[in-house]
Amino acid sequence: MAPKDRTRPKTQAQVQKPAASTKMMRVAVAGTGGLALSIAYWLMEEATHQLLLLSRSEKPQLAEEYDVEVVDYDDAGSLQHALLGVDTVISTVTGDAQLNLINAAVQCHVRRFMPAEFEGSISRRPVDSQSDPLDRGKGAALQRLEFYRGSIESTVFTCGVFYERFAPHGLAGAGLGIGSGIAGEGAYMVNLRNMMGAAPIYDPLNNLVYICMTSAQDVARFVVRCLDLDEWPRELRMCGERVSVWDLLATIQEVRGPFETGNIAYLTMNDLTTELTLAQHQGDILRLLRTHHLIATVQGRYDFTHPNLTPQIFGVPTEPFRQWLSRTWVGQ
Repeated sequence: MAPKDRTRPKTQAQVQKPAASTKMMRVAVAGTGGLALSIAYWLMEEATHQLLLLSRSEKPQLAEEYDVEVVDYDDAGSLQHALLGVDTVISTVTGDAQLNLINAAVQCHVRRFMPAEFEGSISRRPVDSQSDPLDRGKGAALQRLEFYRGSIESTVFTCGVFYERFAPHGLAGAGLGIGSGIAGEGAYMVNLRNMMGAAPIYDPLNNLVYICMTSAQDVARFVVRCLDLDEWPRELRMCGERVSVWDLLATIQEVRGPFETGNIAYLTMNDLTTELTLAQHQGDILRLLRTHHLIATVQGRYDFTHPNLTPQIFGVPTEPFRQWLSRTWVGQ
């Protein structure tokens, strides 16, 4: 018997639909990974703004389609030169590179900055980012942007878990999350190729565990549409689909076939705590990261019930997870 949903959705005022705009802006996208290139594609496809891609190295193939500028993230002069005349920066780089990019944006009077977030809501993270094993420098970037709030407007783009975690070759196959350490196929809950997995179904209070999910293409498209909003709130939240882990596993089995006996483990928080201890004892970094992500899932890090961006605002539908999954695994 399927578990019952013991949660009630909350509601919150939506972001207002932007009025038609003829203002052309120069938008810099920092990075050349999968998400950056998706944003670049939709910006060129659906907007009239000028695009500048910031790259650490020469990219001749990209330069055939886009305006690409090579930057040294450790050189303030290089960054400031690239950002002259830029209205908005969308970052997909993290760590010190992003901190330096923020400093340069302020020096060049850039109006808006979107940091490299693109996961769960910031309200569900540890208050002390230094104690967060999944932070990867994001907390420091948010603190820096808060310090400069009087000089530059910023927002966090929240979208939950990328569908691409469940794609052939995982996030890495789509050029996403390469620096996270757990971007490979089967790194999060389920390996769909061999239909094996370990996933948390209930939290310690016996409530169903939920996650929000969105495809990277839908995220990129919404990011581009948000460029024309008159004001950016501190957090822009979208969700392609909110689903319990139980129902997620059911959908996966409908598309890929059932788990064989013994190939799926339903983990409790006690199981995860034990797993974390073992990983720490063995010094297994990959196992540690995987376990931290599952613990964060149980704690609701990737769940939210009050998106303020919806398909109705921009007239752009999001792809259902089942449809995406069926399409992605055709022929695999």
